[in-house]
Amino acid sequence: MDWSKTKSLFIVTFLILNIFLGYQLVQKRDSSQLDLLKELSIDEKLAEEEITYEALPKEPEELSYISGKIKVFTEEDVKTLKNQTVNIDTAGMLKAEFTDPIKLSLTDQMKIGQFVKDHILSGDKYTVWDVDEEAGTVVLIQQYKNYKVFGQSSNISGVIYLYLNEDHEVTSYEQTLIPEFEEHEMEELITPMETLENLFNNFHLKSGSHVSKVEVGYYPLVPYSESQLLAPAWHVTIDDETDIYVNAIEGQILNKME
Repeated sequence: MDWSKTKSLFIVTFLILNIFLGYQLVQKRDSSQLDLLKELSIDEKLAEEEITYEALPKEPEELSYISGKIKVFTEEDVKTLKNQTVNIDTAGMLKAEFTDPIKLSLTDQMKIGQFVKDHILSGDKYTVWDVDEEAGTVVLIQQYKNYKVFGQSSNISGVIYLYLNEDHEVTSYEQTLIPEFEEHEMEELITPMETLENLFNNFHLKSGSHVSKVEVGYYPLVPYSESQLLAPAWHVTIDDETDIYVNAIEGQILNKME
């Protein structure tokens, strides 16, 4: 027997065996780590990525789709408006200019709300959404049962735009309105945490980001339509600059605004 060849054969055999066992060990370790990752809760996943969030709402657990039609303003509707020159030529939109502009505090939302109630039709149906002092605009959106009707940029209904001059006086406004809503069958909502998990899994929540707001409201499914169908929607604000609207029943992202 050639001992030198036999020795070399044993060395090669043991080397191959060691490589094979090492490969199996690495695979087993990676598999164990993968299983560990799979077992992590969404809380733990977010914590690992240093993603933080404010306290999440606990209610509601159920809501329904709602629907409604835009209001077509008539001469009868607008005859009670004082100190205003009104234009209703565009169906579903009321445009008005104040004969004498009215001073308005932009730092007090209660006063803005009161102004709208005093001077605009069905003003009690709206709530303040955005105040841009530099641009001289205030945006108000409709509410339904204290839930906001989102989507002022893609929805022809349920929005008021106030326009102000340099002296913070309201000079004009535009209004659309859904006077009544019809509720459909109540359905269970995806929870806020499930919504964050959805956004995380689809790479909308980046490492180190902060979820500064989560609130529920309604979002129009058919933009720029006279007949509106609105879905319950979670509005998620990330780092105070990105707004994402997620269907709170079906889970798909309805809009993302950056």
